[in-house]
Amino acid sequence: MNNILISLETLYKDTDTAKLSDLDTYIQKAKELAGEGNEVMLTGAGPVWLYLKIAHALHGKARRLLYRSPVTGDVVIFDHSPD
Repeated sequence: MNNILISLETLYKDTDTAKLSDLDTYIQKAKELAGEGNEVMLTGAGPVWLYLKIAHALHGKARRLLYRSPVTGDVVIFDHSPD
């Protein structure tokens, strides 16, 4: 299992803000970065709706999903590790 860090603002780096019309593209990029069965950490600037959609899309792909911010530290979103 690899540790993958996905900074959400890199998903929409070509524009200043995330756009709902590009959501499918963001999800596809996040899935490619996450791979299969890895521990994935979501971080970085991004709207709440993007965090929620990416987390939902990675359920079943990532073994463990975490959120990291300077305020909260690491927060486990889900953990399907057998240990």
